Amino acid sequence: MRIGLFPGTFDPITIGHLDIIHRSQRLFDKLFIGIGRNSSKTSMFSEEQRLDWIKEIYKGNPKIEAVVYEGLTVECCQQIGANFILRGIRYVNDFEYEKAIADMNRSLNNNIETVFLTCLPQYTSVASTLVRDVLRNGGDVQQFLPEIVARSLKNKK
Repeated sequence: MRIGLFPGTFDPITIGHLDIIHRSQRLFDKLFIGIGRNSSKTSMFSEEQRLDWIKEIYKGNPKIEAVVYEGLTVECCQQIGANFILRGIRYVNDFEYEKAIADMNRSLNNNIETVFLTCLPQYTSVASTLVRDVLRNGGDVQQFLPEIVARSLKNKK
């Protein structure tokens, strides 16, 4: 069985993330969306909120599940039985950074392969960091977010 882990902070999950998730479904029998706890980052949205959004977006899809994990991504893979790590690439410099991480992960566990999907051109500028900046400054981010997330944020105003 081909089980993948798509790790990230998903703070918030964007339409760029959804693009990678949707296009990866043909590659995996099961995909876990892994919300990683990153002690060096301060999140805008709680883990519970991010987990709820993902569960709501993919309810009714047994091939996709969300988990929260702490520590090494390869350890999360071992816990959930994943033999692939999925990563999205927007720009060339993303690849250099992601390749270094993939090389490190492979040296930690050579049974886990990293799979890169390039994002579609219309999503290259969609990044959670930019979305958070726009949100902090009172801008409208609806076009960058899944409907469930956009509606949830609108209801909180």
